[in-house]
Amino acid sequence: QVQLVESGGGLVQAGGSLRLSCAASGRTFSRYAMGWFRQAPGKEREFVAAISRSGINTYYADSVKGRFTISRDNAKSTVYLQMNSLKPEDTAVYFCATYSGGNPSVLRRDVDYWGKGTLITVSS
Repeated sequence: QVQLVESGGGLVQAGGSLRLSCAASGRTFSRYAMGWFRQAPGKEREFVAAISRSGINTYYADSVKGRFTISRDNAKSTVYLQMNSLKPEDTAVYFCATYSGGNPSVLRRDVDYWGKGTLITVSS
């Protein structure tokens, strides 16, 4: 059974930084693209960032481009999300995701496993 466990969430002031981690288990990590999505209160879950199997290719939502960085360590079966210059509108539950195919995607329907999520609250 595939498990994704996020960590690193919390409360931060606007302009601050946080780093999320997602530890994966249950299948060969390096064979799958990984992603991060988020869901703010009252809103739909949205794409944040994704990374290819090798880590060479990364993709970002326009709203986080230049502020967030996704990376992975295949030896540790872990994907990271470095978040800088945080804004109050970044407040959401952040979910780690793994894709059913080998390629990253912005679409929720291409995700086959989700983590339980970790809450990020950015105060103004």
